[in-house]
Amino acid sequence: MNRGLGMEDRVIELEMKMAHFEQTIDELSEVIARQQTDIDRLRAHIDALLKHIREGAADSGDNLA
Repeated sequence: MNRGLGMEDRVIELEMKMAHFEQTIDELSEVIARQQTDIDRLRAHIDALLKHIREGAADSGDNLA
């Protein structure tokens, strides 16, 4: 903070910084939510692929756990 600022200016500067931080937090929260959705979708695909592989192995007599 700049020492030459009055109390009101300092409060305004802090409010502006806080608004910026809130916006950054909101944006990061959205990114995390999208990433979690992607992770959940990829896990479902992996589970489906593993099930398909296991079923194919069982049909051919292989023993994959």
